[in-house]
Amino acid sequence: MKATQTQHGGDIYTMAKTLQCRPQEIIDFSSNINFVIPSVAVALTQTRISAYGDPEYRELKKQIADTYALKKKQIALFNGASSAIFELFRTLRPKHTYLYAPLYGEYIKASEHFSDYTHLINRLKSLEKRPKKNATVVFVNPSTPDGIFYDLEMLFEMWKALECNIIIDESFLEFTDRPSLREEIKNYKKLYIVHSFTKFYACAGLRVGAIFTHKSNINSFVQPAWPLSSFDTAYLTKVLQLPQHKEQSRQKQTGHYKILRAILKESGLFEKVYKSEANFILVRSKKAKKIYRHLYRQKILVRDCDNFKGLPQNHLRFAIKDKTSLQALQKALHALT
Repeated sequence: MKATQTQHGGDIYTMAKTLQCRPQEIIDFSSNINFVIPSVAVALTQTRISAYGDPEYRELKKQIADTYALKKKQIALFNGASSAIFELFRTLRPKHTYLYAPLYGEYIKASEHFSDYTHLINRLKSLEKRPKKNATVVFVNPSTPDGIFYDLEMLFEMWKALECNIIIDESFLEFTDRPSLREEIKNYKKLYIVHSFTKFYACAGLRVGAIFTHKSNINSFVQPAWPLSSFDTAYLTKVLQLPQHKEQSRQKQTGHYKILRAILKESGLFEKVYKSEANFILVRSKKAKKIYRHLYRQKILVRDCDNFKGLPQNHLRFAIKDKTSLQALQKALHALT
């Protein structure tokens, strides 16, 4: 049996096929989705699915605007953050794109397809490197796969002085209490905030993403009619009306982060366990391949990080999960020591 590695976390289906088990038997530490699931019910009524939904998504946009201190005209909705990323690059078609790596791989794919030149800046070594004037820059904050939050004030001022298109991905920001750059949208028209709702609100199957930007940019994006289904729209609208979800999530994430970090450190299998402000922890080990294969056989999927450009090999990423999953991980790692 060969452990199959994928380009993205969450592929429990390929793993289940390899192990000849049901997908539900897999404990998925590779997927950085909030383990705290919102308590909300949406009735899939005949009325809802037999009629066209609002093509302008007025109710959902109002709820997003209220939640994130935005105006409805600053919001563009997409069928997932990946769709938002590709449409953003298709619209901008940059000559030079600078990606602060390591970062989410879809940015590299989109840039290589739509940019004339794609440059990687290793943020772990060369954070202060200056891009060309009028270039497009991309920064994921908090970062992936290491979960570092960066104070971008100095970089932001440099990018603005160079008149860059600035793309900031804040998909993991809600797991922290750190400030957003959303308020800068009104001051700098070339700022684009990419936001995934699926991470924090635990609805990866719905595929809902957004770009927050100056209202003058919104009409530049081209999308098919109704990129979101009526169910997607109704669910997210209700979820955003649950203020207790944010407080409960952050509280539980903090507690389970400490448990996961202790499990990883006490196993003695890792040379480094990184500190993180997101809902996952990066580790480094010379035994990374062996650990990955061992956990795979135990029906535990973790994220092999070898395909993150700018990150040395021998890194794995573990998402923060519920206590039952954490106990299973601890037992599996103990069997290797």
